[in-house]
Order: sequence, then C-alpha cells, then structure tokens
Amino acid sequence: MSVADVAYDIVGREDFSDVTYLLEIREPDLARAARPGQFVIVMSHPEGERVPLTIADFDRDRGTITLVIQAMGKTTREMQAGLRPGSSLYALVGPLGRPSEIGTAKTVVCVGGGLGVAPIYPQARALKERGAYVIGVIGFRNKTLVFWEDKFRAVCDEFIICSDDGSVGIKGLVTDGIKQATAAHPDIDELIAIGPPIMMRGCAEVTRALGIHTVVSLNPIMVDGTGMCGGCRVKVGGRTRFACVDGPEFDAHQVDFDDLMFRLARFKPEEKIALERWQQGCRIESAPSVP
Repeated sequence: MSVADVAYDIVGREDFSDVTYLLEIREPDLARAARPGQFVIVMSHPEGERVPLTIADFDRDRGTITLVIQAMGKTTREMQAGLRPGSSLYALVGPLGRPSEIGTAKTVVCVGGGLGVAPIYPQARALKERGAYVIGVIGFRNKTLVFWEDKFRAVCDEFIICSDDGSVGIKGLVTDGIKQATAAHPDIDELIAIGPPIMMRGCAEVTRALGIHTVVSLNPIMVDGTGMCGGCRVKVGGRTRFACVDGPEFDAHQVDFDDLMFRLARFKPEEKIALERWQQGCRIESAPSVP
C-alpha cells in the first residue's frame, strides 16, 4: 500500500486565534499507541515539508489524535489555509520520541507557555490519573489567546494562569506562577515545562536554586525523526543528544539553551524567503483575471 492509499482524515478543527489552530485527526493505531510527551511528523501534501508536532491529546475510544499548531512559517500557514474537516493529511508518522516518564513524584508542577500549553496537557492528565497532586501553570500574552482552561482545571488540583498584560490571572511570566506555587508548596518534587526555549530556560533557573528536578521538552530543527539526519542534535550535560530518539524530554538543568536557540535561528533567512514566496503565490492566485 502506498502512502497515497492511506487517508489521515481531519475530523475536527478549532481556531483559538488568528495564528493558533487545532486539528483532530483520525488514526486509530496511532491513538492507541500514543503516550504523553511523544510527537508526530506530518506532511500536508506530496511536495510538502515534513513538520514535527507534539501530540497535544489523544482519544483511544474515538481513534483520534489532536495537534495544536501555530501558523508561523510557510508550511504551518499553508496547513492553516487548507486543512479543514473533510480534508486529509498526505502523510503522518508516529508516535515518535520517548514517552514522558510519569514516575512516582507526589507533587508536580506542569508548566506551559504559549503553544507549549497544549502538549503539557497529556502529562498533567497522566499525572493526575496516576494519583499525583498536580499544579498547572500556563502563560499567555493576553486573555484573548487563552485556550483549554476547562480541560486543565479538570486535571489539576491547583491552576495558575499568567498573562503578560494582566488581562487574565496574575500579571507576569510563568516563572512568577512557579514562584507562587513553590512558595505555597515546599514539597514539590518535580516540574515539567514546555514552551519557547527562553521560557524553559527561565523555569530551569528558578528550579535550579530550589533543587527541584525539572524536565523540558525540546524542539530543535528536525527532518526524519529517526536520528539519521542529525538535525535535531542538542547539547545536554556536555554530550550531544538527538531529540527525536533520545528525547524530546531532557533534564532542564543539563540543557545548553544557548546552543539550542542558536541552532533554531540558523535557517531564519531561508524560512523568511520561503514564506514570502508562498505569500506572493497566494496573491497571484487570488488576483482577479484581466479580461
């Protein structure tokens, strides 16, 4: 059976903002196999880019997985424009990466910032199901960008929202939320953080001083998802690791965040050119014909 013979149907979509959207995809085998912390690689069409996306949710009964995507570059904007219920992905590979170690920690803080809010949800749910006391800390720029608040409240014993402008929750960064949580709970055993690298580094610095074991999920540039291309290499504890097979989760206090952010920025010029070309093509296609 060829890739083209397999349908990865989009069965649900929700737009949280002008750049953030959710896709629910029917793939029963993947839904049964998925675990918190894992990711998939998708292609929207045969000539499309391979895009790694963390699994934000999965429903084994419905046979679906959920992806929350931010339309920042050419491919994610192209997906935003073209994928709706009734359409399908050309290719979907996963689950990839090592699942989260849910462990035995009694009190755990789950931190998500921006798009990282979505993939921290499966960890919070799994920890709650395992019997841990879960404190959720999520951050957004403002109130209009908040999503999944009800889902988090359902699996968190305590829940803290932070916003840059103070329009919802406490005014400040997720690190302010962490400080609030740690002040109230000196018995916190572990913190898990997913979000922009600068946010995860900030979380690591707060917990380093407190001696709290901290795990972060890294998002380096990735191509094949099998460790063959080497594009997703990161420095952890002075060693080179590959996020797609050794991670994507690592000990935050061992991660070289400067190297991670440098590598993420390497192809910014090429990404900008690709986006501009795609946008120009869209304008040409939508332009009225000249009689």
